[in-house]
Amino acid sequence: MSMIELSVNQRAVRQSVEPRTSLADFVREKLDLTGTHLGCEHGVCGACTVLLDGIPARSCITYAVACEGAEVTTIEGLDDDSVTTELRAAFTREHALQCGYCTPGMLVSARDLVLRLPQADERLIRVGLSGNLCRCTGYVGIVRAVQSVIEARRARDIAPIPDGGRKILGPAGSGRSVHNGAGRAESFPAAAQTSAEAASSVSSIPDFNPADVLEQQFTVAHPPAQVFAMFNDIAAVAACLPGASLTAPPKPERVEGAIRVRIGPIAATFQGAARVERSPADMSGRIVGIGNDRRSRSSTQGEICYRLVPIEQGTRVDLSIGYTLTGMLAQVGRPGLVRDLAARLIAEFAGNLDRRLSGTSPSNATAVELNGMSLVFSLLRARVARWVGRFSPDKDRAT
Repeated sequence: MSMIELSVNQRAVRQSVEPRTSLADFVREKLDLTGTHLGCEHGVCGACTVLLDGIPARSCITYAVACEGAEVTTIEGLDDDSVTTELRAAFTREHALQCGYCTPGMLVSARDLVLRLPQADERLIRVGLSGNLCRCTGYVGIVRAVQSVIEARRARDIAPIPDGGRKILGPAGSGRSVHNGAGRAESFPAAAQTSAEAASSVSSIPDFNPADVLEQQFTVAHPPAQVFAMFNDIAAVAACLPGASLTAPPKPERVEGAIRVRIGPIAATFQGAARVERSPADMSGRIVGIGNDRRSRSSTQGEICYRLVPIEQGTRVDLSIGYTLTGMLAQVGRPGLVRDLAARLIAEFAGNLDRRLSGTSPSNATAVELNGMSLVFSLLRARVARWVGRFSPDKDRAT
């Protein structure tokens, strides 16, 4: 059991929880706040959406222990909220609910749209609500309700809040609190910070507990000392990674950059920063980064730990990749797909690295956009080939 302290609906809460307990189960079972509904429990349907430090988050895939020091607001905590009050009236007026099971999460997400969107654009509203599923209404009444509230507030000269009040890079709730040596949470200074300011120092990129961890490895036909020296050339490493680019001159302990990703219909350019740690003694290193994409409203935290192992043919690079992904891309980036995509991405990176170490890769190589769908199709072809191979006559004869 772990003891956590956080604020729920502006009330201080101190409770012991199992490390595996989700935030949704925590507020429902420990605090009896049953307005937060559970549907898919995979972060897809949106019924469990709550506000985590003012930002909509899926409580069914958020661990309660990860919310130490955070401010959590459930639908019950929005009873006196002016925006939610207007949305409730609009939902009733536009017949935007039937069974009502999705409504708490829908209201939380709709509130964020009312705060952010400058105009009642139907397409943007539908995109913004795409992570909240409704099996009853067909969404027409829901969209009309959100449109009416946005129009009414803009007509009263209530301006939108840029980015819904988001001030820093990283997933919902990732940057509000840091931990001191005693394990207690401390708030960041109240002064408003832009994303660039929040990432202006290495210490502002915090450690985190990744939601998923991938173990990968690859080999290159070059000695460990040469590979380790190449890893110290951040610009060269970025040039080997498909879709990656630097946005500022790199420093030995820090890098700022972007990576372009397209998965299905969603294109994202994650911009952020990372701190770099190296250990020449055992030829290992660690990179911890944060980034976000405004277009898809997706955020990520990532950690890459690597170790170089000498082998007869050259060097084996052991990788441990931990990440947390939130927002629209989290709905399509399921762990299995991300794992396969990472394997393909690392294989391409390894090939580029090997060519650069051999002196055959041009020094001005530009990053290319990583197209997730093309990788998906190649993965499907590979899996079909393996499946067909199980029933091949040659294999039958061999057995």
